[in-house]
Amino acid sequence: MAAAGGEPSAPSASDDLFQNFYTEVKQIEKRDSVLTSKQQIDRLLRPGSSYFNLNPFEVLQIDPEATDTELKKRFRALSILVHPDKNQDDPDRAQKAFEAVDKAYKLLLEPEQKKRAVDVISAGREYTEHMMKEKKKQLKKDGKPVFVEEDDPEMFRQAVYKQTMKLFAELEIKRKEREAKDMHERKRAREEEIETAEKAKRDREWQKNFEETRDGRVDSWRTFQSKGKKKEKKNRSFLKPPKVKMEQRE
Repeated sequence: MAAAGGEPSAPSASDDLFQNFYTEVKQIEKRDSVLTSKQQIDRLLRPGSSYFNLNPFEVLQIDPEATDTELKKRFRALSILVHPDKNQDDPDRAQKAFEAVDKAYKLLLEPEQKKRAVDVISAGREYTEHMMKEKKKQLKKDGKPVFVEEDDPEMFRQAVYKQTMKLFAELEIKRKEREAKDMHERKRAREEEIETAEKAKRDREWQKNFEETRDGRVDSWRTFQSKGKKKEKKNRSFLKPPKVKMEQRE
């Protein structure tokens, strides 16, 4: 960055810290890149791997700024290393490790997914730097030495790593919650659709039965009415007025 008057400004403490962090990460990548097949499988399937492996760059042990050519080269090397055919003494675990590598590679081939992963990593670093500034501000306010443990490059790297993993985990939890909610909504909509279809079917069957039995009901009513009239006529024929007795006078 250039200062006023066009003079280049001296690197800030934050820039130096990040450069040290970047150098440390490259050293770790170089060290881990020579792990044996078994070590790579153990790394990819270690406890908590379901969350560690959410970071595709962590899975492939490659820098976020790596080119597509470097990404492809790294994928081929690592996939061969953990492939089940190369690890026939432990094919099941090798298959799971291979799937983790393949998933990470395919994710990084999609520009949007790659950008999302890079953004998460950047957010983890920025949050860590922000917390360092806040801690130092409080120390200065308290009149204490302005030094935090993250000033040490290794501690800074660990802090960024932890924060990045936390962000990836939070995003994954939210994704699963959305997925569960969507699934519930789809299930509810399907149940309502089935209930509506069944009700419509019942209504159609009732209407059909009603139409088919209409003539029978009309005939039954007419027969009932006819019998009623005949019975009434028959009863009337037997009704005779009472005889009136004449009184006799003495």
